[in-house]
Amino acid sequence: MKQQYIVAACMLLLGMSSCNLIRRDVKEGAVVQLGNNYLYQSDLDAVTQAATTPEDSARYAEQFIRRWATDILRYQEGKNHSTPEIEAMVEDYRRSLYVAEYERHIVDKRMPKTVTDAEADTFYVHHQDRFILQENILRGALLVIPQDAPSQPELKKRLAAINEEENLEYIEKYAYQYASGYELFTEQWRTGNQILMRMPSNKWQKTLAHDKQFAEQDSTSVYLLQVTDCRLAGEPMPVEYAREAIDKMILQERRVTFLQEQRRQIYDDAVRTGKIQMTNDN
Repeated sequence: MKQQYIVAACMLLLGMSSCNLIRRDVKEGAVVQLGNNYLYQSDLDAVTQAATTPEDSARYAEQFIRRWATDILRYQEGKNHSTPEIEAMVEDYRRSLYVAEYERHIVDKRMPKTVTDAEADTFYVHHQDRFILQENILRGALLVIPQDAPSQPELKKRLAAINEEENLEYIEKYAYQYASGYELFTEQWRTGNQILMRMPSNKWQKTLAHDKQFAEQDSTSVYLLQVTDCRLAGEPMPVEYAREAIDKMILQERRVTFLQEQRRQIYDDAVRTGKIQMTNDN
């Protein structure tokens, strides 16, 4: 039934086409033809699959066919009124597309994508001004515990020396037993805003340069933030924090150099094989 309504919509449009450009195609699977352009049943199925009734299917099909045919007719009319200047622009754009796709292909296939630690470190040293922090970053640990949780002084003492294995084990056991939230990020950098999402206020950021342990509370919980390392806004990023950006910059510079070399080589090869010949007219 749905198929019958779609075909009916197509036939309706065929009857409305005064120039008779749109007609049923004899090719298998094609339901509409406009010149050398064909619309297939699979195209209509894709736009009518959301229909809940045969009437909706017919309406969706009709709307799609109208848009499809109108776009082609407008293109044909525009091409009929083209000028040499427009054709030159079209050809330039076509060539640009071909070149862009070719260069994307050879970059993907031939250009090395690995950035070594040594390359990253060297690039960072020579371009440190590109890697300035826009906000504070830090490493450490954050615990959220009930206000009446036991042994809080001992917990704070252990947090202050969290890098010692014995203290870390104590903190993790304590967190498992009492904490409603716990994050250990001594090996990863977090931005100040990421930590702020877990803390009641932003007061701790104001003294981050010299204080390493912070305790805040709300109506139900105590928030303990231990900072093991930090960098402040305006300071250079740690190289490991900047690594992703460094790799992207190195690969972009490598791509430029690779394509410059490829263009030089393709020209030299054309000259060497006689594809390019210098005439006496110059």
